[in-house]
Amino acid sequence: MSYATAKDGTRIFYKDWGSGQAVVFSHGWPLNADAWDPQMKVMADNGFRVIAHDRRGGGRSDQSWEGNNLDTYADDLAAVIEAEDLQNVILVGHSTGGGEVTRYIGRHGSSRVAKLVLVGAIPPLMLKTEENPEGLPMDVFDGIRTGVETDRSQFYRDLSAAFYGANRDDSTVTQGTRDEFWLWGMTVGIKGAYDCIKAFSETDTTEDLKKVDVPTLIVHGDDDQIVPIVAAGDKSSKLVKDVVYKVYPGAPHGLAMVPKFAEVFNKDLLEFARS
Repeated sequence: MSYATAKDGTRIFYKDWGSGQAVVFSHGWPLNADAWDPQMKVMADNGFRVIAHDRRGGGRSDQSWEGNNLDTYADDLAAVIEAEDLQNVILVGHSTGGGEVTRYIGRHGSSRVAKLVLVGAIPPLMLKTEENPEGLPMDVFDGIRTGVETDRSQFYRDLSAAFYGANRDDSTVTQGTRDEFWLWGMTVGIKGAYDCIKAFSETDTTEDLKKVDVPTLIVHGDDDQIVPIVAAGDKSSKLVKDVVYKVYPGAPHGLAMVPKFAEVFNKDLLEFARS
């Protein structure tokens, strides 16, 4: 069991497998590091060192009352990277994790970073505003807050359908995959889960994206029902200087965990890491 200690003393759990160039994974909400296991195995099997941490508030990390915001998440990621003195890192972030790795570069620079991968990621901004009409209205996020606050167990069971596209007629998503989502979500304390909704919906990472100065792969499914591609992947791809943007037709938000899309993504990730 490996832990890094954040600035405020919060312990951040991380798993560390394999050897070689480090690939550091940041997971989405409301999950934990285990969501990246398939990709971690693929990359470790192919000569990379892979590290994934549980975001504060859930999994095996401490459930701090404060600090459930994107700035602190980025600083926690920095604590993990610095604990292992990682250099030439490939950062991979899904959903909220995409905001985390982007904010990491915004706050800590790219001196330790070789490449960046954003998957169904929240940048630049999920919330609908006058300047961001493609985003989602506040009542969507208020509904998520209500679900977490009142009956998060059932809410996560229901949310897994849209997360994986299991509500589509041609879906092949298994109940086991949906059960995993529920299991991971229930490892997150209610305070961390609730606060993170504001973090992933209202944090603008436009200026962070402009600071990205490493080769970047952006992957987004065009059937993402959680993070709208028009407000996220499409916009982020125009803000990053050195970018490869791949749209996966029919892919849901949790594309890396759905076998038929994960197979394509794993190949793209490995190819990009080796390039």
